[in-house]
Amino acid sequence: MKTRILALLVCFLFLFAAAGPAAAQTWDTSGNGLLKGSYYFREVVWLVGDSAGDLSQAISMYGSITFDGNGNYTIDNTKVMDSNASQPQDYKTKGTYSVAASGYGFLSSPVSKDDYVYGLVSNGIFVASSTENSVGYNDLFIAALLPSPAPTVSTFQGAYTMMGVDFPAPGSQNGVLYNRDSTFQLNPDGNGNIGTVRATGYIAGNGSSATNQNISGVRYIFSNGAAVVNFGGSLSASSNLIAGQKYLYFSPDGNFVFGGSPTGWDMIVGVRTSSGGTPKFSGLYYQAGVVVDNSQLASVRADIQSGFGSLNAVTGLLLAHHRLLSPFNNNPVDYTYADAPKANSDGTFDDSYNHYVLGAGGAVGIALAKGTALGITALVQAPTFTGTGVYINPTGILNAGSFVPFTASVSPGELISVFGTNLASTTASDSSLPSSLRGVQVMVNGRAAPVFSVSPTQINAVIPFATTEIAASIQVINNGVPSNTVTNFVRLTSPGIFLNYINGFNYAAAQHADYSLVTPSNPARVGETLLVYLTGLGDVGASGSTTNAFTAYIDNIKATVSFAGTQSTLGGGYQLNVVVPSGIHSGNVYLDISGPDSYNSEAALPIASGGGASAVTTGSPRMRMPSHNSAEPRSLRGFRPDRRAGSENSKNF
Repeated sequence: MKTRILALLVCFLFLFAAAGPAAAQTWDTSGNGLLKGSYYFREVVWLVGDSAGDLSQAISMYGSITFDGNGNYTIDNTKVMDSNASQPQDYKTKGTYSVAASGYGFLSSPVSKDDYVYGLVSNGIFVASSTENSVGYNDLFIAALLPSPAPTVSTFQGAYTMMGVDFPAPGSQNGVLYNRDSTFQLNPDGNGNIGTVRATGYIAGNGSSATNQNISGVRYIFSNGAAVVNFGGSLSASSNLIAGQKYLYFSPDGNFVFGGSPTGWDMIVGVRTSSGGTPKFSGLYYQAGVVVDNSQLASVRADIQSGFGSLNAVTGLLLAHHRLLSPFNNNPVDYTYADAPKANSDGTFDDSYNHYVLGAGGAVGIALAKGTALGITALVQAPTFTGTGVYINPTGILNAGSFVPFTASVSPGELISVFGTNLASTTASDSSLPSSLRGVQVMVNGRAAPVFSVSPTQINAVIPFATTEIAASIQVINNGVPSNTVTNFVRLTSPGIFLNYINGFNYAAAQHADYSLVTPSNPARVGETLLVYLTGLGDVGASGSTTNAFTAYIDNIKATVSFAGTQSTLGGGYQLNVVVPSGIHSGNVYLDISGPDSYNSEAALPIASGGGASAVTTGSPRMRMPSHNSAEPRSLRGFRPDRRAGSENSKNF
């Protein structure tokens, strides 16, 4: 997966300050044609109204959206169900969108003026969330290209695994206790019959006890290409996981399905499964989802988090990025992590957070949250990209430390790895970080970036500190020949620890005080200060210390950070001095780094037994989710879910 990266630590160096005028920055729209045609879609918006996490309002929008392939969309034949209204209302509007060659992009929000829905499209499926919005609401947006011919009663048959999350009590005190998720099987026979449906899941107020539900005589019809499934019954505070009518929409090949209630605020996702062996869970996936953290439910408090991102499944490892929004955090967070997935005998997979079910040989997937969390995620495999000439893979710009997927934002001073073809005619490196190396330049918003190494398929370069724009347009110039341009968002920080892969673990590139490497045979000890090497800590002051504050956690326990910064005037490599706290477990634990807009949980750290370390409880590291603070959610000011027919949302990026 990754060549040994310790050699990159020599980026803690010198001199050369790349400078130059910045070109006008724009988002790559060469992928607008990836969103073209008529789609069915469903967006659900959840607005938290108090410090307990109760919803003050919820909105579901469902129907059809048409993309013209040139950056404009039209919504018509659509309904909106507002929790403050008694019935769904007709709705239509127009808007704009911008999609890069990778399928990563955004569209103007259909429900909230001046906001955007960010996400990714692949194989006719768009998954997204409005993580950067003016109010702090959570949402999940899913769309799929209308199949041709449209599915009918007779074509809806086979085995489908479904997962759903429901928020049935907006406006209720202690409504967080009503939240629930579920998984169930649908076996339509092509004649309108599904028969008995057995669902299992969790209702927040029921604690750790699973809820089971059997529904007999389930039937379905089709209307305008959508399935209408009638489960009957109703929901209560402590019983039933699914009830009433659900509208289900299908991907072009019928292998992915999504939908929900026409009068509720749930989201359902599903995949058509096969008995033909374990599907392959490999490669890059685009994803979006929503989860409720119920770890503080004993105090009747829950934290809803929604977002989008990508996941790279490589041999024995998942590298994941989520752009997460919680109403209790001041800002959205780039959350990145690594985990070892477990393959189950029934063809499903598990990591620390999710239970994954794949369909269509691994081309689509869904996930159900585990532990104290309730939630779902939709996944679609990314396409394969090829190009001619000097070519950057549209998904091939990665943090050189973490190697997490490309949707993770970049930050000033970050060392990035650029992957593609014909990027250079030779292989070379230069620790002085020149602005051009063997005739190769990397341009970031028109500025020449400091370059550490070049090769035909990979370049390591630094995002210039002067990159203060909202997005970075990155281009390689190989001896005068320019590549395509790849864009990504710029944030304050994007921490990625350099890694040393040993015996199946990604160990942090860290040193003891005597500068010997921290390894399983030379583990860290409680009370000592470790020198951790990483990138992506953002701007630094005149002394070399970072202007952003960072927190470290070792084995989920807060660790003192005594220094964060770099000796390089150009960035690239950074150092974090971390004191190993007492109370941690011996063996392999996680070293997590938290910044103002980022959280990385990827690197393992070996801890010696004794001296304040507890006995080993598991052989694998334990993961930590970003915690929220106690800030009150923002008010409804600026939230505009009542935009009427004929209104437009046309603000450009």
